[in-house]
Amino acid sequence: MTKTPIAVLFSGRGSNLKALIDAAAAPDYPARIVLAATDKPGAGGLALAADAGIPVAVVDRKAYADRAAFEAALDETVRASGAELICLAGFMRILSGTFVAAWAGAILNIHPSLLPAFRGLDTHARALAAGAKIAGVTVHIVTEALDDGPILAQAAVAVRPDDTPETLAERTLAAEHRLYPAALAQHLAPRAPGTFGETLFSPPLPDEG
Repeated sequence: MTKTPIAVLFSGRGSNLKALIDAAAAPDYPARIVLAATDKPGAGGLALAADAGIPVAVVDRKAYADRAAFEAALDETVRASGAELICLAGFMRILSGTFVAAWAGAILNIHPSLLPAFRGLDTHARALAAGAKIAGVTVHIVTEALDDGPILAQAAVAVRPDDTPETLAERTLAAEHRLYPAALAQHLAPRAPGTFGETLFSPPLPDEG
């Protein structure tokens, strides 16, 4: 089958990168990862990608005079890989409107909340402070507005009475690892209604130990 070439951008340990790597290894998965790029030298995800035989790149923000120069280098690196789609997987840089416009409709992101709730950072602490009973994750198409854009998939995570931001983050991350590969697959190769649903959405996940 024809697989869409994608680039995965990350800034840290690369756990969502690993989930996408594992999914893309399947012969019938509709994407292949042609580049794993980071803005952080020494990011843990570099080793994960290298071990999987995926080309890696470091575009260090500190090496460039300004944001425009950094993004120009990032854009050049991604385009040189042949990627047709970008997946943000823990990429801790807010992309400018110029970069997003250049890749309009072709950048996906995963965010640890049920958007539009709790855009931005510290989502788990904010959800607990607000008394939320349900948390979760969202996969969406990136637009110029922060954590906005068409929602492709969501998965809900039940909030426990004794949750801390750390425990909620741990269970939410597990949901991310399941949702991102499924959402990307449906985005690239839509299935008949009812396979995942018109939009991927899971009910609160059961406690897992």
